[in-house]
Amino acid sequence: MLFGRRVKEESAVSPDVARYLKDSLKAVNLKADIETQEKILAYVNLMIKWNRAYNLTSVRDPKQIIARHIMDSLSILPYIEGEQIIDIGSGAGLPGIPLALMLPYSDFILLDSNGKKTRFLTQVVRDLGIDNISVANERVEDFRPGYRFDVVMCRAFSSIRDMLLLGKHLCAKEGVFLAMKGIYPAAEMTNLPDGFKLVGVHELQVPGVEGERTLVRLTPVVKTEAAIMAH
Repeated sequence: MLFGRRVKEESAVSPDVARYLKDSLKAVNLKADIETQEKILAYVNLMIKWNRAYNLTSVRDPKQIIARHIMDSLSILPYIEGEQIIDIGSGAGLPGIPLALMLPYSDFILLDSNGKKTRFLTQVVRDLGIDNISVANERVEDFRPGYRFDVVMCRAFSSIRDMLLLGKHLCAKEGVFLAMKGIYPAAEMTNLPDGFKLVGVHELQVPGVEGERTLVRLTPVVKTEAAIMAH
């Protein structure tokens, strides 16, 4: 495996960190082959390298990056259904890059308005040879790809309300919005816009991370013909 050898030669991530990733995946019953694990570690290495100039994350320790970023992103894997997925406000590529590596047959777009962040994302995609990710440097409300997505997800967007209002044109009629949060966002849940339905709220389990992690799932409300006629 040429890729594996190249990663080991260039990576500042130690074998101990590699074992930590393997153990973390095992703890939540996630299966990833060796090449996928190597690509995750190469991504962590690039994040550490670029972080000095691009301020991608306040987390510096490789194991903490795996716990607080990689495993946190992968915690929503059971709720990803569909082939067209967009990560809005992707930042350093979270949760999009870890999920795309685990779901090679789904297509991902990583969307961010920050040019520095999208340059980093483009470099990661190129260096790791990830062929199911496209990177877009645009504002959410201005992005018009010409089709809609099965999943519209975000990990660091300002509020659920903003996510829904600014990203509603991106979600397919039977698609889903996935909003990753810390503690249950009680105040935000009382301020949801019309036209959306809550599907579920899920407590996420992330090995090595203390504190609550929550996923909120919502779908667009599709009006029936009778409902439209009533108005």
